Amino acid sequence: MAILRSRAPSEELDYGFVMDCLKEYRFPRTKLTQLLKSKSLLRVKKGVYVFGALFMRKPYSLETLANLLYGPSYISLEWALQRYGMIPERVEEVTSVTFKRTQMFQTPIGRFSYAHRPILSFSVGLIRQQQSEYQSYLMASPEKALVDQLVIRRGQVSKISELEEILFEDFRIEEEDLQKLDIALLKKINEAYPHITITHLINLLLGTKR
Repeated sequence: MAILRSRAPSEELDYGFVMDCLKEYRFPRTKLTQLLKSKSLLRVKKGVYVFGALFMRKPYSLETLANLLYGPSYISLEWALQRYGMIPERVEEVTSVTFKRTQMFQTPIGRFSYAHRPILSFSVGLIRQQQSEYQSYLMASPEKALVDQLVIRRGQVSKISELEEILFEDFRIEEEDLQKLDIALLKKINEAYPHITITHLINLLLGTKR
């Protein structure tokens, strides 16, 4: 365990790294099982681990783990909107988007969900967030997180008045937060994979009600 702890750059570990650290043991898998039983390591999901309470040096990153658990994926939807301060609710589930099929994992450290979006819409509007020197993750920009929230959770919105009701009454987003959004980036997101709801959002921000 001392070798594993000394070599680990962060609190999040994958199976390959753990096996490499335990390769001096005659039966590395057996040693891994012992570490899990003693709670020196905690299995988040098969192949993904964090250090147990006795060996943890700093908090693990839920966002980094979300990227590791199922990918390619990026943090978005309610979790991202909460992080950006755009919605008032406290969000307990780490929400992500993937171009693979929809998935959900209930783990010892919380629930992680993954909503599907087509691959063409995937890469535009992503940010690489650096939480620490060795902890980073992909996250939607505020613009992309809001687009994902609208398209995935609400689908096709037929008119701007309906969109305004969703934004201000259902999501409880402040108008000043909407005004901070980058319209040019929203247009790029819409060009990558056009959707009528994104078009309405752009027109709302431009003040053009069609």
